[in-house]
Amino acid sequence: MAQQDSKKIFFENLSGAGKAIAVLTSGGDAQGMNAAVRAVVRMGLYVGAKVYFIHEGYQGMVDGGDNIREATWESVSSMLQVGGTVIGSARCKDFRSHEGRLKAAHNLVQRGITNLCVIGGDGSLTGANLFREEWSGLLTELVEQGLIEADAVQKYTALHIVGMVGSIDNDFCGTDMTIGTDSALHRIIEVVDAIMTTAQSHQRTFVLEVMGRHCGYLALVSALACGADWVLIPEMPPEDGWEEKMCEKLSANRAGMKRLNIIIVAEGAIDRNNKPITTDYIKNLVVKNLGFDTRVTILGHVQRGGTPSAFDRILASRMGVEAVLALLETTANTPACVVSLCGNQSVRVPLMECVQTTQEVQKAMDQKRFEEAVKLRGRSFENNLRTYKLLAHRKPESELPVSNFNVAVLNVGAPAAGMNAAVRSAVRVGISEGHKMFAVSDGFEGFYKGQIKEIKWGDVGGWTGQGGSLLGTKRTLPAKHVDKIAEQMRKHNINALLVIGGFETCDRIKQSASGTKRRVFIIETMGGYCGYLATVGGLAAGADAAYIYEEPFDIRDLQANVEHLTEKMKTSIQRGLVLRNENSNVNYTTDFIYQLYTEEGRGVFDCRKNVLGHMQQGGAPSPFDRNFGTKISAKAMQWLSQKLVETYRKGRVFANAEDSCCLLGMHARALVFQPVVQLKDHTDFVHRIPKEQWWLKLRPLMKILAKYKTSYDVSDSGQVEHVIHSRPKDSDASVAM
Repeated sequence: MAQQDSKKIFFENLSGAGKAIAVLTSGGDAQGMNAAVRAVVRMGLYVGAKVYFIHEGYQGMVDGGDNIREATWESVSSMLQVGGTVIGSARCKDFRSHEGRLKAAHNLVQRGITNLCVIGGDGSLTGANLFREEWSGLLTELVEQGLIEADAVQKYTALHIVGMVGSIDNDFCGTDMTIGTDSALHRIIEVVDAIMTTAQSHQRTFVLEVMGRHCGYLALVSALACGADWVLIPEMPPEDGWEEKMCEKLSANRAGMKRLNIIIVAEGAIDRNNKPITTDYIKNLVVKNLGFDTRVTILGHVQRGGTPSAFDRILASRMGVEAVLALLETTANTPACVVSLCGNQSVRVPLMECVQTTQEVQKAMDQKRFEEAVKLRGRSFENNLRTYKLLAHRKPESELPVSNFNVAVLNVGAPAAGMNAAVRSAVRVGISEGHKMFAVSDGFEGFYKGQIKEIKWGDVGGWTGQGGSLLGTKRTLPAKHVDKIAEQMRKHNINALLVIGGFETCDRIKQSASGTKRRVFIIETMGGYCGYLATVGGLAAGADAAYIYEEPFDIRDLQANVEHLTEKMKTSIQRGLVLRNENSNVNYTTDFIYQLYTEEGRGVFDCRKNVLGHMQQGGAPSPFDRNFGTKISAKAMQWLSQKLVETYRKGRVFANAEDSCCLLGMHARALVFQPVVQLKDHTDFVHRIPKEQWWLKLRPLMKILAKYKTSYDVSDSGQVEHVIHSRPKDSDASVAM
């Protein structure tokens, strides 16, 4: 396939020859850890390094023997979709002692290992940094005890550490997301969605406890994603008298014909006096004060289980590759770093800066400096909390500002999961800003036909978990009906429009090929001329190839891919996966590729074909889609409110500047408002895609992990950033993938 710009710095310039890298998982397990291990092993082998598994975490490092084994390419096959950690994890008291770390150093030196990749929480990473700092002294002791030769001290002079955070709680400062968090949110939302159906049937109140002894991220984002009535988290305990306020809100919601109430509690929730708030306390409170039928559900370790989400597989794979690059580039003076996520970019931050900031959060909570604790958690956490408060707690009419502005919201283009969450957010934020909100049915077609009506706060209740578009959406463009649309805007005195949609929007890919033998699946994905779904879906599923429009291919590329897969199948690979974007090539159709693979693979593997079609647009939105749609829409509505005030003159809105019509989206590390006029030069309107796509940098990564010889752009790698400086000042986006 086509190579990228030769002017860029490529991974081929780096060499891991002669280096030995060990990977271990420590502390609690998290979905996606196996994807990280797989990426470290394959990237390490790809650069020519020896790679070792350390089984059972630090305990295995201390015990040595068969716990430290050399890894092969095939030893990490079929583990991408497996939850937990297949190399094991354990709490280790021995490693906390000097004697234990001395044994661990001896076991590593015997195998020439001086590069360590640690996947775990802050405790595991702190232990790794201490081990690194003591390394030279430990080796000197081993020489004195006659356990290693004197020249080993010079040969293995420094231990290099790179960390990845595996924690479902997302409780580590310095990264927008930790490995396992998104999968845990999936488990929680699945339970909440199931509970909501039975709660509505019986008019029940459910109190749901989720994990988070010291961090309320899971509880907060779950509450935001499902529209919970109340949430309790350790970073922001409720004000005194919260019990009465909560019961008042539950009662008001039930009186407003809402048939269920959801209260989400982090296991570490406390009040202002640091007293724990338990689910039983809340249940008894609701039953006593309101008499509602109330049930308690404690999710427990269900949140840690199951298959990792696509997001976690991609995040872990990217982090694993970046960790190996960091180890290759490290020197004796390089501080131990953590690979983290900022916006949609992988960055490196000093390990101990992250650990110290994380510890500061707990210290602030212990000292009842709760506002500071929230700020220390980072802008993403802070924005989640602010958005939840804005959407969940309606102000009395008397406290609402009076703006005299009318704002309409509509969906356009293909339906996409998360649209309804975005509409709900827009309506409620708009009402909180004092605007009169209008809903337009069926996009621009409904607009010019006059399908416009006012929409109230309660009208969008329960919308977050609904798939598709409840407003209705069509691909009709406004150009042919501008006059009629303008007339409807005058008729309803519409001062601003919030348009949610785009060229094409799709949900997700789900395809399982496990349990089969010597079989290749040819999958066609949606996306128009945009190969994002095929590329990222391929990375998440461990695909062998992904054909897209943005990267032209010909019959020679197809033949090379078939031969590559055939060779792998002859050894140990049991199944193959090939994805094709629907418009990747007019002649090399899905049928053509299927027939080619079937013929050329005869006697080695058989083929199956699947066109996913509109099933990608169906189903309930993921936690990411709900959360991202909610926050981005809230930000858009607040921007509209600001612009309306700025452009209001003598009873009219004069919005004719370039920045009065903007697109809000993720750009690198921040949510950015870009004038649509300026975007024209960056857009391929014929194919309805941007001219430059950030995710194309992931293409070589997918090929490397599938054992292709290719180049990998590392021009953005290498710089260790400080925790505070890695966050853009105005960024409130959690993540983008």
